[in-house]
Parts: sequence; structure tokens; C-alpha cells
Amino acid sequence: MTGGVEEQIDQWRGFVRRRQVIAASDVEEMEDHLREQIADLEAGGLDGEEAFLVAVKRMGNLDAVSREFAREHSHRLWKQLVLVPEADAGGAGRWRELGVMIGFALAAGVAVKLLFSLVDDETALIRNLAFVVLPFLAGWFAWKRRVSWRVCAVTAAVAAVPLLAVDLYPFATTGGAYPSPGMTDVLAFTHAPILLWLLVGVLHAGGHWRSHERRMDYVRFTGEFVMYLVLIQLGSMVLLGLTAAVLSLVGVDFEPFLEDWLLPFGLPGVLLVAAWLVEAKKSVVENIAPVLTRVFTPLALVMLVADLVVLLVNGPLTTVDRELLILMDAVLVLVLFLLLYSISARDPLAPPGVFDWLQLALVGAALAVNAVALTAMLTRIAEFGSTANKTAALGLNLVLLVHLVWSAWLLAGFVRGRRPFAQVERWQTAYLPVYAAWTAVVVLLFPPVFGFA
Repeated sequence: MTGGVEEQIDQWRGFVRRRQVIAASDVEEMEDHLREQIADLEAGGLDGEEAFLVAVKRMGNLDAVSREFAREHSHRLWKQLVLVPEADAGGAGRWRELGVMIGFALAAGVAVKLLFSLVDDETALIRNLAFVVLPFLAGWFAWKRRVSWRVCAVTAAVAAVPLLAVDLYPFATTGGAYPSPGMTDVLAFTHAPILLWLLVGVLHAGGHWRSHERRMDYVRFTGEFVMYLVLIQLGSMVLLGLTAAVLSLVGVDFEPFLEDWLLPFGLPGVLLVAAWLVEAKKSVVENIAPVLTRVFTPLALVMLVADLVVLLVNGPLTTVDRELLILMDAVLVLVLFLLLYSISARDPLAPPGVFDWLQLALVGAALAVNAVALTAMLTRIAEFGSTANKTAALGLNLVLLVHLVWSAWLLAGFVRGRRPFAQVERWQTAYLPVYAAWTAVVVLLFPPVFGFA
């Protein structure tokens, strides 16, 4: 089969997987049947794309297929809420996966414990923490996806470049008795984890980083991962608070144990557990995802309008507070993340509706805020000169501007019925490498360009 047909099958597979009542084994069986149909049709004289379309048509409407599976396998809907399925549902494999995840989590905890023991400088700890923890998450994905050693080696080699940069660059410090890291140092160790997270996505995709469907799966995973992470952290805070309160009443100091053992092992453990839960509970969380996006999208729109009013009534743009501009960038990144997650959770074959118009309004408001923030940044740079921090903020806003402008154009065409939603979705995944390139520029090039200050 040609590469175009394989890409279409990849998109079809991703669409089928979104039906929570269809298990992974059933998806594989359906794909085998689809490929057999395509092969038979190609043998009959049809080209690859024609054979694919005819074969999909013969497979029947996927919503009807989902309903049929729901009737025949209704037990799956409630079994998905069980932590580990029974043995006849592939539970042995799930237990094995859980055991491997725990092994990676413990190994990551040992690595963090060694980092805390060997490094006394707080700044150096912050610089290297992501480089110590995320490789174990990447390793778990590599094991789970059966990624080739070649892809793993190349990914590790690429990740080693920012690691060497943040540790070997001669960053300057500011202050006297209590020195603090310089701005390029701060920019490097805050952007490096973002670059590492995008590299982890290569292994999450099983090495198929060029696949738009795999990239969108990683976007979806990231959103669900954040939800689980927040829930686990909130629960952990309550448990730790209660434990510390009880121990304090009997005269036991809980803080040494917390700092020496719980934090080194708990931090990476939470990350691995959250990732495992996302992988184990995909269908359950995907039911929640559309609801969350519909709740937070209108709230984000109101927030953006309020932020825009604040920027416009705050006086001349040269007087806009620097911290306010940084917060506006954080808001825009949050809105972008919400947009990506909303698109990843949407049924691409559904017709445009009210929520799509709401998303278009959200992107329009984000563009307005971005334009005002850009104007303020350019005005401040023209009056006070350029610094590493200002240039990084300006560059981020320009990257966001391109992303939002084309997203708005594609969304406008979709809601007006002039283009398919697949184009909107494909643009989001096609633009992700731009963010990777920008973070690499900030980590690797900004320090020497601005004299490591």
C-alpha cells in the first residue's frame, strides 16, 4: 500500500479509537478486515485511495458500529472504571504494564534522590530536575510502544544537547550576598522542560513523529495527563496535611521524612502514575474531555475580554507593567492549550455547531490580546532597549500570533461550511515543531547572544 493510503488508515484508526465502546483488540480486528478489503479491491484494479474509500464504505457507519458494539459488549462501559481488568480481558498484560511503570517510577525516585544528594546548589537542582525525571517517563513510553533502539538513541542524543547547554554554559549571576541566576539562565531552565516534553512525544508516538494523528494523540494525552496530575496532587496534599497534623500531635517531626524520601520518590512517581492512568483509562477520560472544554471555553473567553479591557485602560502602552505582560503571555499559552485540547477532543466528522463559533470567538479574543501585548512590547523595546527577557516574550508572541491567525482563518472557513474540520486539526499538529524550534532557540542561542547575563 502507498504512503497516502497508510496515512488514511492511520486517520481512520484514530477515529475508531475514539469510540469508547470499541476495545483496542477490536480496532485491530477491524483494521485487519479493512486492509483485506483494500487488498482485494486493489487486486481488482482500483488504485489505493479508491480502494480505501470503497472499503471504508463497506465497513459501515462507525457510529452504527459503535452502537452495535455497545449492545454486544455493554459490560465494557462499566469495566473501564475498574482499576485493573479481569484476566479474560487482558488483565495479565495490564498487571505487567503496571509493574513496569512502578519499576520506572522507583528508578526515577532513586535518580532524584541521588541528584539531591550530589548537588547542593538550588539553581543546579532546578536546571537538572526535568532531565532526571522525564527520561524515565520517556523510557516507559519506549517500552510500551516498542520503540526501536535507533529512535531511542537519536531522541536521547537530541535531549543531551540542552542538558549540556544548561550545565556547561557560563551563566552569570546577579546580586551580592545572595546571588540569583541571570535572565538567560532562567530562560534556559524554564524552556528546557518544554523542549524535553516535546521530545517525549516522539516516543509516545512510537517513533512515528511525522504522523499528524500521533501528534494529536499526544496533545490529547497531555491534556488528560494534566487533569490526572492535578487530581493526584490535590489528594496528596490533603493526605500529607492530615498525616503531618496527626504526627505533630504525638511529637513526631514529619518534615525530615518528607524532604528526604517522600519528595524525591513522590515527584517522579506522581508523573509516572498519572501517565499510566491516562493510558489505562483513555475511554473514560475522553468522555470527560468534551465536557471540560465546553465548560472552560466560555470562561476563558470572558477572561480574555477582561484582560483586553485591562490592557486598554491601563494608560499608555509604555506604562504597562512588565509583570502584567508576562501574565498575559501565560494567559495566551493557557488559551492555546485549551484550543488544542478542545480540537483533540472533537469528533472531526461532526458538523459545525454553536461551540465551534464560541471557539472562533475565543481565538479572535486571543488575537486581540496578543496584538495589544505585542504593541506594548515593541513600544517598550523601542524606548528602553532590548533584553533577553523582552526578546523571548516578543518571539513567543509572534509564534503565537501566526498560530492563532491561521487557526482563526481555518475555523472561520469550517463554521461557514467551506472547509473540513480535518484542516483545522492538521494545522495544530503541523505547527507543534515550531514551538520545539523556538524553545531550542531560547535554550541554546539566547545565552551566548546575550552574553550569558
